[in-house]
This record gives sequence, C-alpha cells and structure tokens, in this order.
Amino acid sequence: MEAFFRAQKPIDLHLHSNVSDGTDTPTQVVRAAYKAGVRTMALTDHDTTAGWAEAAAECARLGMTFIGGMEITARGARGGGVHMLAYLVDPEEEELLAAVNNTLDARIPRLQEMTERLADDYTITWDDVLAESDGKSIGRPHLASAMIRLGHAADTNDFFERIVTKDSKYYVSSPGIDVAEVIRLVRQAGGVPITAHPVGRHSHVMPLEHMVLLKAAGLGGFELGHVENQKNPDGLAALTRYAEEFDLIVTGSSDYHGTRKPNKPGSYQTDPEMLKRIIDEATGYEPIYPSLA
Repeated sequence: MEAFFRAQKPIDLHLHSNVSDGTDTPTQVVRAAYKAGVRTMALTDHDTTAGWAEAAAECARLGMTFIGGMEITARGARGGGVHMLAYLVDPEEEELLAAVNNTLDARIPRLQEMTERLADDYTITWDDVLAESDGKSIGRPHLASAMIRLGHAADTNDFFERIVTKDSKYYVSSPGIDVAEVIRLVRQAGGVPITAHPVGRHSHVMPLEHMVLLKAAGLGGFELGHVENQKNPDGLAALTRYAEEFDLIVTGSSDYHGTRKPNKPGSYQTDPEMLKRIIDEATGYEPIYPSLA
C-alpha cells in the first residue's frame, strides 16, 4: 500500500510511441506526458514491449511512475478487431511473447493486401507505407499516414471513416488472437487485461451473454474514459452498468499517438483506486516508482 501511493496523479494508462504507431520516441512520449502534467503513465505500444526500458528510464529521470503496458490485437466474437490493454505482464513470458510476435508477423501481409487494394484506385505503394514506420510494429495507422501524405485523405479519421471502413473493399480482417485467448495469455503472464476504447470502433451494444463470457475468461475491466467511446453513448452506458454489476476495473486514458492523433496526454485519466486494483492483481511486472532519495 505504501509503495502504491508513490504513484502520483494524474494517471494516464494508454500512450503510444514510434515503437508501434505513435510518432514520438518513448523518451519523447514521457516528456510530452510530463509537460501535460501526467505523473504516472503506461507505455502501451501495439503487440510489443520494446519501448519499456527507454520510457522507464525517462520516467525515473523526471520522477514519474512507470506502468508497463501493451495493446494486444485481438479478434472479437463478431469477427471484428478488439484491442486489449495488458498491464504489468511479464514481458518475457514465452507463450504471450510468441503470440504477439505471430500477430506482428501477420500484420505485414495484411497491410500489403490492403495497400494493393487501395492501389487499384489511389496512387500508393508498399514503400510509401514503409516510409511511415520507424518502429517494430507496423499497423493501419502507418497506411493512413501514407494516404494522408499523398493527399488521398484529410486526416486519420477521414481515412478510417470514409475510405477504409470495415465494409469497404479495401478492408482486410484483423489477424488478431481470439479475445478469450488473449485474456488467458495476459493472466498467465501475470498481467491485467482491460479492453481498450471498448465502444469507440462500433455502434452496437455488447449483449449480456458476451459480458458473462468475458468475465469468466478473466477480463479485468474496461477503458471507459476515452474520447472515441463518446461516439456510442448507448454502448458506453451499457458497459458502465456492466462495470458496476461485475465489479470491473474502469480506466481512463488519452491514447496519445504524437501527431498521428489529436489526443493529448492526460485528456482522460484513471482514478488512483483503479490503478491500485491493477497493481494488486498483477504479478508479472512491478511498477517503477520514483526514487524517494
């Protein structure tokens, strides 16, 4: 308990670096969060923990608390993509590491296929997409950035909402792991699984039977404080009720991506008691607290 209270407010548990699809280095992400007033943060790059050491070192230099995190690509019951935030997992746990590395490998053929489909109607090549990625985890936001740079889309929202929607001919389904399997892997690695922006990417309301299955699988909670969730107020209200009924952890986070999204560090925050629950449940990786010296 005493150690926990060294984790200071404000708390932002969802930020990305250029190790995946952000535009800042891990050091720059920490500095941006610190400048915005954040004092406890998680780096949650897609399907990789490669930026943890750099971010943790900068947090230590600035007197911030570092929470190790990762955003894992999953596949939901309806076949669509689900993003699962995994907090305080053991980054070397073999089965989880193998699973996310397979997902990383599967991203490349998926994006190549999407690029080829777009090339039928737009001037774009795979080299254009690769030019947008500096890190280890390449994803659709890099494709979006290439389309924006080439003048085919106004911004990221325009790309995802007008051009590559899930119903468009350009979309290729996610290679993610089944969501229940992701939850199992995260728990096995000593982490706590929290569904990222759970109603921000679709308009439906999760049926109660799905909630029961996710809870039984070991779901820890929902990231309800997120700008994208505001697009689906009915879905958000339903998940708020489920969170109360099933005693789930509720987080709030910025989902900062540098210049790739308008989201600013600290724009949504997590209550300290909710972070305490994550820390209490986790056994895979210890938070790195500021030195008291």
